[in-house]
Amino acid sequence: MARDQRDYYYHQAQKDGYRSRASYKLKQINERMNVIKRGDTIVDLGAAPGGWLQVARELSGGRILGVDLQPIREIEGVTTIKGDITAQETIDRILEFSKGGVDVVLCDAAPNLSGNWVLDHARGIELNDAAFECAKKILKPKGTFVVKVFQGDLFKDFYDRVSAEFVFVKSYSPQASRSTSAEIYVIAKRFITAPIRKNHLCAVEITGMGESGDGVAYLDDFVIFVSGSQVGDKVKIKIEDVKPNFAFATIIEKLDELPEDPYLTPKYVPNMTHSFAKPDPNAPQRQKILRVRDRSLDIDNYVPPEDEEDNEFS
Repeated sequence: MARDQRDYYYHQAQKDGYRSRASYKLKQINERMNVIKRGDTIVDLGAAPGGWLQVARELSGGRILGVDLQPIREIEGVTTIKGDITAQETIDRILEFSKGGVDVVLCDAAPNLSGNWVLDHARGIELNDAAFECAKKILKPKGTFVVKVFQGDLFKDFYDRVSAEFVFVKSYSPQASRSTSAEIYVIAKRFITAPIRKNHLCAVEITGMGESGDGVAYLDDFVIFVSGSQVGDKVKIKIEDVKPNFAFATIIEKLDELPEDPYLTPKYVPNMTHSFAKPDPNAPQRQKILRVRDRSLDIDNYVPPEDEEDNEFS
């Protein structure tokens, strides 16, 4: 155990029967962000040793699944599988367990550490992307994604990618995170499964009026409110904001006739494999990234991500 790792949360976790001090991070995230509700189906990616699984079970009481490349010691009321989150076989097993979709996807995993911060940050973002791609394939519409990210020059791009897929996204650092750690948690709520995204261009006919006076159009039964339009207008529009069940748009120009394909920007198909959408055949294949288990790191010269301190108590 490193020089300062036996802190308050370390000792409290032992007293409370949690497998790692990281359990309190999820507790604090939930207290602040309300990411887990009673009865939620939850999947924890990179779940070993199981501290977050224990808390997820307490908070939800629903179906809880842990996935890791390493075996996870049994936890009452929790199912675990050994698998690679980038593999379709693992996705299929998750969907079979969840019976069609997951309410909450958690990921507190970290990559193998090299001691080189630039390299570790890049590997961390790659792991984050792998978890994000997995989450998009298994989340229900309006689902929640919580992932640990290490801050650095690649953080904003990852944050923006997540923001494009959820209505609400915020970063948060729980008190249980060490002050010396660069870790932060991205909390994303209300997963969007709409066929369009912000700034997309479409051609639609206004078929009704909303209570606020905006025109109403439909794309594949998805509702779009178009400001400044009237029933019967045929218009080229720009999507300004997207919610799970509807979007807002502004008029670019009026049209005499609608094109055969209303999606002037190619239709967006979420990278999902269950019944809510078709899979994306062009989704990138991620390489396997193992959780850290190297205890030989020279932490006198480098403060690693907190995954090492969150290993199961021996």
